[in-house]
Amino acid sequence: MFPRAPPIKPACFPRHRSLSLLAQHTSFASVAKHAYPASSFSLSLSTPATMVYPHSTPYVTPHILHKHYAQAHDTEQYNELIGRELEYFSQAGFDMDKITIKRNAPVAQLYEDAIRNEGAVISSSGALINFSGKKTGRSPKDKRIVFEETSKDDIWWGSVNIKMDEHTFEINRERAIDYLNTRDNVYVFDGFAGWDPRYRIKVRVICARAYHALFMHNMLIRPTEEELANFGEPDFIIYNAGQFPANRFTQGMSSTTSVEINFKRMEMVILGTEYAGEMKKGVFSVMHYLQPVKFGQLSLHSSANVGIEKGDVTLFFGLSGTGKTTLSTDPRRQLIGDDEHVWSDKGVFNIEGGCYAKCINLSAEKEPEIYNAIRFGSILENVVYNPTTRVPDYDDTSITENTRCAYAIEYIPGARIPCIVDTQPSNIVMLTCDAFGVLPPVSKLSPEQASYHFLAGYTSKTPGTEDGVLEPIPTFSTCYSAPFIVCHPGRYASMLAERMSLHNVDCWLINTGWTGGKFGMGKRCPLKYTRRIIDAIHSGELAKAEYETFGVFNLEIPTSLEGVPRELLNPEHAWPNREAFEKEVRKLAGMFTKAFQVYEADVEDKVRLAGPQV
Repeated sequence: MFPRAPPIKPACFPRHRSLSLLAQHTSFASVAKHAYPASSFSLSLSTPATMVYPHSTPYVTPHILHKHYAQAHDTEQYNELIGRELEYFSQAGFDMDKITIKRNAPVAQLYEDAIRNEGAVISSSGALINFSGKKTGRSPKDKRIVFEETSKDDIWWGSVNIKMDEHTFEINRERAIDYLNTRDNVYVFDGFAGWDPRYRIKVRVICARAYHALFMHNMLIRPTEEELANFGEPDFIIYNAGQFPANRFTQGMSSTTSVEINFKRMEMVILGTEYAGEMKKGVFSVMHYLQPVKFGQLSLHSSANVGIEKGDVTLFFGLSGTGKTTLSTDPRRQLIGDDEHVWSDKGVFNIEGGCYAKCINLSAEKEPEIYNAIRFGSILENVVYNPTTRVPDYDDTSITENTRCAYAIEYIPGARIPCIVDTQPSNIVMLTCDAFGVLPPVSKLSPEQASYHFLAGYTSKTPGTEDGVLEPIPTFSTCYSAPFIVCHPGRYASMLAERMSLHNVDCWLINTGWTGGKFGMGKRCPLKYTRRIIDAIHSGELAKAEYETFGVFNLEIPTSLEGVPRELLNPEHAWPNREAFEKEVRKLAGMFTKAFQVYEADVEDKVRLAGPQV
């Protein structure tokens, strides 16, 4: 028997095709010899497993060379399919004599191309495993928006939305297209952002990797054959040349990575990063601009679900790693979406056609719906796997803490399709990951407190979600959406307050972070208790509970909740050292006060006073 192979580590991912036995037409022995050093791999001549085919003489079944062989058929199909779009691509600068454009390729073909050309593998559950290279998280410091006359007055300029001049955008756009022209295959995916036809946009993604095309196939709303045939001109285009670096000596560039949006041209250019999440969040940034500015609707960084029996809608606000995906995926409720929504005049609708879940420590026991969604058609990103069995190791973080899976929302049992509901929300849950271990696991917020905490957006950046984040970092992400926000936070906050008041919506602050001590001392709040709290919100049990005031933060917290330990409900009781607890309370309260100074001039006194009082 062969020795147990070690889990694949980052160093084992050269961009060769040896991992694809089928694509190389080579024997198992030659692949093994290439992939593993002699010290860790040997074949015993005394075992039946020693059958070795001659190297360099692959056996090719003659009939696959027939005219109906898949690759020949694919070429004909896409040449015909792209014919009506030929003028667009030629005018954009694509060399149609050199490249093959594959538009909305079937999932199976994207698998084949990714395995053949990118070193991807198929996991034991049928999902495709691929890798984003050096960048395994977003690069927010390299995000830029073009400063131009049509949008400049609506953009919240600063460290989040960095200005870029139009000339530099044109240089980078040309650089991206020049790179794409060097590829044999260029993938195009046409889809929609927004399930409500009144507010949706048509999005075109142009990229060089089958992995990126499959990712956006999952994350955008997939058109029907009829919709694709009548797609017409897109409203927004992404040029993803992420394998190719930006020229850091170009004016305005600070590194070889650039993620930039031009609202006048309605285009996005990606250089120097292959992390697929940049495309997803680029579309969200565009919707974060269009919904309030053009449509008068409220875009939100939130997940959402709806009760099967009562039809009540809940919105979950929060940054990556706070639990939006996990907590909104509930077998007793229909999932509307896990990350990006619009609260419209009619109800709530999802922006996306899929989910992008974190895989760190994923298990069938804790998160069965997400675990079972990882199957054919899904894509696992930067996940370590066993090279013998192809079983993913969700506990291994040797590549990144930010292991991810993208899957179509239909893969979640009971998901609401189409992802839209003509019902106004009943509850808002603001999720925070408190690295100080100070905030209670649940607090009921007054309308003023809801506005305060929405603007403050306190949480902790969790490891891996951004490049270079290795441990939780306390941060204030306004509107729980700072990395993707486009307009001034006050614009979203005032729209939220108006809608909450109009529809009498209850608001809850949920801490999914640390308890019994800060990061490194305490532990994260167990998921089973957070789920119990969410269930109590939906059943109405928490609305009827008795409450007490939580000190400096002036938060109303329940005195008891069946199934949740008393010491957990009040962090003061969970800490072994009261003096150390009070020190962290004062520290965090001071951070809140300092962070909120940016917004004090734009809010009423009652909102300003809704924060902690030191």
